[in-house]
Amino acid sequence: MKKAAVLFVFFVFVFVLIFSSDRLPAGKKKEEKPVQDITDRITFISEKDYEPLNYSYQKAMWFTAMDYAEILAGKTEEEFTEEAKRRFENAYMMGLNTVYVQVRAFCDAYYPSEIFPPGKYYTDTGYDPLEIMVRMAHSYGLSFHAWINPMRCVTTEEKESLSEEYSFVSEMKNAEFIKETDGRLWLDPSYEETCDIVCGGVKEILEKYRVDGIHIDDYFYPTTDESFDETEFRNSGAENLAGWRRENTCRLVKSVYETVKSENPSVLFGISPQGSIKQNMDVQYADVEKWTSVSGYCDYIVPQIYYGYENEECPFSETLSAWKDMVRSENTNLIIGLCTYKYGSEDQWAGKGAGEWLNSTDIVSNQVKDITSDSKINGMAFYSYASTFEVPETSGIMLSGEMQRIREMIK
Repeated sequence: MKKAAVLFVFFVFVFVLIFSSDRLPAGKKKEEKPVQDITDRITFISEKDYEPLNYSYQKAMWFTAMDYAEILAGKTEEEFTEEAKRRFENAYMMGLNTVYVQVRAFCDAYYPSEIFPPGKYYTDTGYDPLEIMVRMAHSYGLSFHAWINPMRCVTTEEKESLSEEYSFVSEMKNAEFIKETDGRLWLDPSYEETCDIVCGGVKEILEKYRVDGIHIDDYFYPTTDESFDETEFRNSGAENLAGWRRENTCRLVKSVYETVKSENPSVLFGISPQGSIKQNMDVQYADVEKWTSVSGYCDYIVPQIYYGYENEECPFSETLSAWKDMVRSENTNLIIGLCTYKYGSEDQWAGKGAGEWLNSTDIVSNQVKDITSDSKINGMAFYSYASTFEVPETSGIMLSGEMQRIREMIK
């Protein structure tokens, strides 16, 4: 009887060891564990002073606001909670440890806000989707980064129906810092008011929710047209429009970084620019060179290298090397953004490589292999949840073997 009991305890111990090892972040070193283990985390999250959950090696995925059309609009709190649980469980089972969840896409909010109006899919404001998602993500040991678009607003048509009970709406009615381009409104980063609004929204999130990071993507200047901010540029006394716009964007980014750190130094701030360095610098005026070489702009950067190996303009391998060479700040981690949505379709901007995603089913897993074998890279992120798990044309390829290959490499 004693022998049987000893064997039982031994097998339980082995099972616990195996299960626990799968909860660790990717990487070979034990110091890459999260801030605290799963048992402690459940208690810790309920405490007033929250220590953010982040990993030294990110394995992330983007969850877009477009998904709310199916999982939030018209859904009860119970229905939405179950859907959030299912999605984060899928992410965890894939081997991921971080989620970038879009909570503000058009100067709106998918949480109760005093600043921004509810997003159009947030139809039942009697419950708080963000609180539910943060809680569900943490229950799976997933780091939760609130993803916002800082400058993009609603369309000119949508503006008319917004309630002025929200401070941003009342400000935007006749504001000089709101500009219109192709029927959509944008915040102009040359104004201090823009920094105040964006940072005020970030502060609201950090004060109300135990998020682990703030994440912005690639919507900076919407146009190269000089008329967008012609008056402001003339009044500035600057001589070079492109350089002046990059300075404006840098000031906005630095303000967000400082806002995050003033609320909680352990919360991360990350940026996900386009994959093309030239496009960032010359078209969107996003100074990725400065953000990756000077401390104080971001904790991590996730270039969207959504290109195949045969892409004529930006082949994956060469683009990856360019980003590795550019990131010189020891305080900025390089995470590589990969896409799954191109599988099964023609890549119309790839030139001679247009058919690569039509003819191959292992592009992303090969890219993951390149990333995980390089010590200069601190992780990868997949765009998006829907194209990986929900869209038949792409998820069919992912679930038929590609996801398993990826999971084996990152677990």
